[in-house]
Amino acid sequence: MLSINDISIRIAGRLLIDQSTVQIVPGARVGFVGRNGVGKSTLFHAIRGDLPLEAGSISIPPRWRIGSLAQEAPDGPETLVEVVLKADLERDALLREAETAHDPERIADIQTRLVDIDAHSAPARAAAILSGLGFSTADQARSCSEFSGGWRMRVALAATLFAAPDLLLLDEPTNYLDLEGTLWLEDHLANYPRTVIVISHDRDLLDTSVDQILHLDRGKLTLYKGTYSSFEEQRATREMLDAKHARKQMDERKRLQAFVDRFKAKASKAKQAQSRVKMLERMKPVTALVTQDVREITFPVPEKLLSPPIIAVDDVSVGYDPAKPVLNHVTLRIDNDDRIALLGSNGNGKSTLVKLLAGKLPPFSGKVVRAANLSVGYFAQHQTDELDLEGSAYDHLRRLMPDAPETKVRARVGAIGFSGKAGDTKVSSLSGGEKARLLLGLATFYGPNMIILDEPTNHLDIDSRAALAEAINEYPGAIIMVSHDRYLIEACADQLWVVADRAVTPYDGDLDDYRRSVLTARGMRASGRDRNERGGSRDKPQRPKAEKRVPPKQKIAHAESEIARITGIIEKIDAALALPDLFKRDPKQAAQLTKARASAAEALQRAEDEWLAASSSYDEATS
Repeated sequence: MLSINDISIRIAGRLLIDQSTVQIVPGARVGFVGRNGVGKSTLFHAIRGDLPLEAGSISIPPRWRIGSLAQEAPDGPETLVEVVLKADLERDALLREAETAHDPERIADIQTRLVDIDAHSAPARAAAILSGLGFSTADQARSCSEFSGGWRMRVALAATLFAAPDLLLLDEPTNYLDLEGTLWLEDHLANYPRTVIVISHDRDLLDTSVDQILHLDRGKLTLYKGTYSSFEEQRATREMLDAKHARKQMDERKRLQAFVDRFKAKASKAKQAQSRVKMLERMKPVTALVTQDVREITFPVPEKLLSPPIIAVDDVSVGYDPAKPVLNHVTLRIDNDDRIALLGSNGNGKSTLVKLLAGKLPPFSGKVVRAANLSVGYFAQHQTDELDLEGSAYDHLRRLMPDAPETKVRARVGAIGFSGKAGDTKVSSLSGGEKARLLLGLATFYGPNMIILDEPTNHLDIDSRAALAEAINEYPGAIIMVSHDRYLIEACADQLWVVADRAVTPYDGDLDDYRRSVLTARGMRASGRDRNERGGSRDKPQRPKAEKRVPPKQKIAHAESEIARITGIIEKIDAALALPDLFKRDPKQAAQLTKARASAAEALQRAEDEWLAASSSYDEATS
């Protein structure tokens, strides 16, 4: 059990957690929620022992392994599978020791333990996790250094999940995922067999994957049973009761104080008045509900609606290399009031499509017709790099309104969520959510006819995401969105387009249908990794190197290495089984060794099958 006992945590003089206690039982799946900046990540640091407590204690069972997402992405020559496999420190150490061990009894102990932790199936489990997070079979054989930072953070997440710690701490894990990866992660966490605490602002994940909600508000931790939707209902009821109790107590305090004020000077009533004073002193104030209404998000209305279609795309090919277009033969149209969500794994061309629609990427062939005077607002998270870190929200708006009076600029700065002193805060001091608000305000400043939103919810808390959904629904122009937030898509989109296999096609089902198809496809890929993937479906222009299949020669070398390794293990198990009187002296260990040999024999058969398949492919290619 994870026991948090009366803890207080203070950072830079600010009290984030104040005398809070909570108990989390083994096997609980907990969603950790609260406004940005209240101290959720700080509590994770304290649980890991990286941060001292001002008061109280945190106790964890001594044998529990704690796992959390690495702060830095892995980088090096190892393949993705190798990086993930090394995350299981015990398995890695046992395998290294197995290569050098000579004592038969120690060999027996090693092999028995490897069977206990299901070590021989580890490569398949690692591949299944990587596949679920969007890595093809060919990806998994590439070195980690070939991938961009965002993709390497997915590898870090895969390694953390593969290690299967007793206490899994995840801080906004979906920030690095597309919708498809998020759907897989939801399913994986829902079936996680140990204790998990996940900080997330994704409503769908919190309704699908957890059975408890830990809420941090005004320095206090409160644990609720059930999903996020259940938490919202319970919290609303609790706050209503608290507010009612607070009003009742206030009325009682007024009544007692009025009695004291009236009779404290009368000798005949002095004793009674003094009694009321003591009652007031003993009356512990009830904290009434403090409303923390989120600042609304608004998009300026375009001056006039344009004649439809506002964009028509006819038989367009587009990408970054004319010899290898990312999208081919794309035909589509967008009208004034369209609400379109783009689906499809990262790397299939969603960002390429939105750049084409935004006019930032010309087509190689085909025709794009835009309505006269069409203006497009384009928001993407990477644009935070283009903000002036030394400038404030006011400075950024002033550049767009050079001749406007001070009051008008300040009013516009306030309208995008930076009223008062907040408007003069440097961008370098803003939170991720505040930077996102500023970018939204800048992208839509001129009242565009169409807004493109590429992952707009990263760093926004749950209430801000709800405010964004409301802004989208109230906006009269067209919206194109790419998001891993299922709640936002379901709340706003009325059309789903799938970007895959170098094409853009309308999707007839809803997100529940799409979720089932994604999980089925990724499950099939995990169990049948040797199948060739469809050409072009994993063409990823944003990756440093073009996608390629693993050459047969490389597969042969890998299979030969596995055959040699497993053969060595079997020889050592056979040596241990040959010990005199083993079956009489320790029948349990003998049985475990027999089981280990059978498991190793199966692994050897799989390696030999891979070698035969790769050899056949190589012979066909060279004949």
